[in-house]
Amino acid sequence: MLRPDDRVVLLQHGGLGSLTGKTGLAMLRHRHGPIVAVIDPDYAGSNLEAITGIARSVPVVADLGEAMAFGPEVAVVGLAPSGGQLPEPLRRDALAALQSGLSLASGLHTRLGDDPVFNAACQDGRWIWDLRQEPVDLTVAQARAASLPCQRILAVGTDMAVGKMSACLAVRDAAKREGVSCRFVGTGQAGILISGRGVALDAVRVDYAAGAVESAVIAEAEGLTSDDMLLVEGQGSLCHPGSTATLPLLRGSQPTGLLLVHRAAQATISRLPQVPLPPLSELVQLYEALAAIARPAGASPAVKVRAVALNTAHLDDDDANRWLTATENELNLPCVDPIRHGAETLLKALRIQF
Repeated sequence: MLRPDDRVVLLQHGGLGSLTGKTGLAMLRHRHGPIVAVIDPDYAGSNLEAITGIARSVPVVADLGEAMAFGPEVAVVGLAPSGGQLPEPLRRDALAALQSGLSLASGLHTRLGDDPVFNAACQDGRWIWDLRQEPVDLTVAQARAASLPCQRILAVGTDMAVGKMSACLAVRDAAKREGVSCRFVGTGQAGILISGRGVALDAVRVDYAAGAVESAVIAEAEGLTSDDMLLVEGQGSLCHPGSTATLPLLRGSQPTGLLLVHRAAQATISRLPQVPLPPLSELVQLYEALAAIARPAGASPAVKVRAVALNTAHLDDDDANRWLTATENELNLPCVDPIRHGAETLLKALRIQF
């Protein structure tokens, strides 16, 4: 429901300097459409790039009243607060946005459209988009995406929140610069908000998860040819004991190639230090082996990890380069930090047809 040209104000209360604000931060980094203001009382009046490192000129203001001077049309909840409940200052500004004639978009598990106060405040011709909803007309996956002519690249990771969406969007942007036809399937709240569509995988019952991915991939691939590319946003990780997202994504997208995403120097699950990560070489073999089954007879070629997107945001330049070189040598695969250095090398590797 969010159009590319909608003028967005981000409700980012306390999230510019915190991982709780990763949805809004992702929009600031990757949304091509206008973001006219960011509401964060903690940083009101500060320079956005100085706070976040994101090279985008957007005013940071204290509340919705200040933001209205910049002519927003849609307010977007940029936080993912614990428990899915809106903190009172954010709830107050979200309600004020509706009362001021704006539409409201949210990726929270708590559906704002079910709140009678919010519904009453939503004006004629405006909408509340709770994007974390299970699609209608769900079906069980049948490997239908395997017959699509386009290349389908699925991002897979060593952990949650290592940059799978960012890597895909960086590749998409590189493709646009080089004139390559490339589309993106969002599967999480930030990816859907940025692209305007997709499937919220964590809102789908497990039996239908692969089918929901399959339907989203087929819909987004309409009209694409064998020269074109479809990037599918990854979720979770096979390495994480709490994650179930990888198999539905593999089954539903029937990928022709994989992009491995890893945070440099990370040796355990980030919030479960008692759970070690396997060597990357073993993980590459595991992902390729799983991608090789549950495919139609005659589907080819074999699915391979074609490149590595290495997240080095926490390292200085020298350490980042050392890890990039070491990882590339270990796996004999192209290895790039697409946010730090651009994604042209990844794009080239992912487009190779074996």
